[in-house]
Amino acid sequence: MRARIFAASTVAVASLLPLPAVAQETYTIGLTGALTGPPASTYAPAIEALRVYLERLNAAGGIGGKKVNLILQDDSAEPGRATANAKKLLTQDHVILFINASLSSTYAPVVAETKRAGVPLLFAASVCPKDVYPPASPLQFCTTAFASTYDSRATLAFIKETANEPVKIGFSAMAIPLSRGEMDFAEVQAPGLGITVVDKEVIPPPTPDYTPFATKLKDAGANWVFSWAPWVTQVRTLEALRRLGWEGDYIAWSHLEAEGELARLKDAKFYVVGANALFQDGLPIHREIAEAAKKAGVAYPPEQLAEGWIAGMVIEAALKAAGWPATPEKLAAAMSNLKVDTKGLRGGPIEWTKDNHFRTRQYYRVYRWDNAKGAIVRAKDWVALDVK
Repeated sequence: MRARIFAASTVAVASLLPLPAVAQETYTIGLTGALTGPPASTYAPAIEALRVYLERLNAAGGIGGKKVNLILQDDSAEPGRATANAKKLLTQDHVILFINASLSSTYAPVVAETKRAGVPLLFAASVCPKDVYPPASPLQFCTTAFASTYDSRATLAFIKETANEPVKIGFSAMAIPLSRGEMDFAEVQAPGLGITVVDKEVIPPPTPDYTPFATKLKDAGANWVFSWAPWVTQVRTLEALRRLGWEGDYIAWSHLEAEGELARLKDAKFYVVGANALFQDGLPIHREIAEAAKKAGVAYPPEQLAEGWIAGMVIEAALKAAGWPATPEKLAAAMSNLKVDTKGLRGGPIEWTKDNHFRTRQYYRVYRWDNAKGAIVRAKDWVALDVK
């Protein structure tokens, strides 16, 4: 709710000021994101965290005395609304940085609009597309923990290492481009690791009952299921399988809901693989985020805020590097030569080069619930994959 209120008030303020004055006085950036709609639980907390980070930055004097003006627009994960938001932010608000925090179904129109305007596009909380990998598209960048192809490689390697019997795997995807594509990629990679693929379910986003899809996975004989999709698809597939009496191992991407959900489900055979350190690790940066969230009255649990905080850290570093006055061209150049210490939120820094707008190394850690300890434990500590 706070994010939606902030979005409305920011746009109202911007509309009352002459454009040249706004442009001269602030770094104006814009975001289209799934603040509402079925996948909002994966995106809205990250957007709120970014808002809090930038408010905190502004309260401390901004960047060289200049404030960062963040304009938020809700797209409810609908491509048409994302397109309209992009056109408004680029042509009316003249943002120097555009942020996407929504489903991959919104990517194509947003990419087209930002490319036409020559404005850098940052995917934050949205899955990193292949266009940010080497050789990277000049205007596309990504801070998000999860990324296509690399995530499946790390997950399948963990399954092979962990399994005590021959693996018969099923896949669960949401019917959106990148989720479906990632499960297609995993399906191709699995046989080379000695893993037998028995089923793949592609599930529409507005699905009231996951039982039919879970039934197919169970009846196919899967003893492992891997889901790489928005959290709603991942967790509801698992819950449907358990209701059917399926006792296999299940691994999913560690979205920002993961920490709370591991504790809720208390399922010892449910693993989450991710690139963010969970808040149970109790790092100083975790305490800093929790304190800032409490002070700002954020309704979301602190453990759901890391993605947005990391995006804020990177945006601050990029704007500082671009200098004042910033332009889209100067900002894109600065972003193409950037290294940001994540202070332990990730296994290593976010480092961008001219040809790599993802990171030079991606670090993965796996967590699960331990019934004996009554707590979340690490099933696998940081493993690094070079990004080439």
